Order: sequence, then structure tokens, then C-alpha cells
Amino acid sequence: MQRPGTHISTSIMNRMSIFENTTPRAQSLTEIDTAGTTMMSMSSSPPATPTGVQTDSDGLILPKKLINPCMESTDRKELHRELKFNARIGKSVLNQKTELQRAYEKQKERHAAAEQHSPEAELVGGIPGLKGELGRVIMERAQKHEAAAQRQDAEEAEERQYVNPEYLNVRAKLRTAHAPN
Repeated sequence: MQRPGTHISTSIMNRMSIFENTTPRAQSLTEIDTAGTTMMSMSSSPPATPTGVQTDSDGLILPKKLINPCMESTDRKELHRELKFNARIGKSVLNQKTELQRAYEKQKERHAAAEQHSPEAELVGGIPGLKGELGRVIMERAQKHEAAAQRQDAEEAEERQYVNPEYLNVRAKLRTAHAPN
């Protein structure tokens, strides 16, 4: 940086030299500036830099990173620590779901709402919880089993009429005697 001409007062030049980290032009003990006041001159050593300020080889002050008050906030630090802990244990604190999961839940909700409001949602056979196609199939199978059980009972009753009960008792005793243990 070039120094301005001599039309600037020496006190200003001294002040500028502090920032330039150079010695002032006049090295006498006192100088008189244009206003007539007396001022002590700077010593021949460069001025001391304030504590914590770093300078480069030319004496220029190096910029330092500014402190971000948001990042230094204790609330933010606690929240960040809690989020890291929950991520480590696998807990989803933000209730984030994949698009597929959200779509599946919507479909289930729509299906449940449609089932509640549909006329087919009436109870099948007077049994609560049996609805629609599944309930109908279950009721048909139950009726078939009942019919088969009734037929079997009727056949057994017919056989009992023609068979001597004394014969059945002897046969049962023989089965138990010869049955493998």
C-alpha cells in the first residue's frame, strides 16, 4: 500500500502506521501536528497486537471464523445429542415412513372404511366378526360338517338296530385284550 502525500497530518500518518504495522516517519520523541498539540511518538518497535489476534508475515490481521450462536446454543446441543442417541438405538423420533408404508396404511384405512359402510358388512349367520366372502365360505363349510355329522349319527343308529348289543360287548372286550400297548 502506498502512503498518501504530505498533505495528511502526521498524527493521521501515525495512526495509519499502527494498522500497517510499520514505524512512523518521524522518530523523534515528540511531534507537533498541524493543530499544535503535542503527541508522543511511537517507539521504533512495532506496536503490540491485541491478545488472540493472529497476524501474517506482513503484519496484516488474519480473519478468524465467527462464532455461530445457534451452534453454540445448549438447547441445540441437547437436541442433537438426543437425536444421535435415538438414531443409534434405532428409534424413529420423527415418525418417518417410507412412501410404500404410507401408501399401504392409506389403502388399509380406505378398505376398513369401505367395509364398515358397505351393505355386505352385515353379520353372517348371526356370528359377530364374520363378514363378506370369508364369512360365507366358513358358514357353508360349517353346514356341510353338521350335515355329515347328522348323517353319520343316523347311520350308526340304524346299525345299532340290527346288531345284537351282546355281540358288540364281546367284540369290544376282544379288541382291548388284543390291542397293542
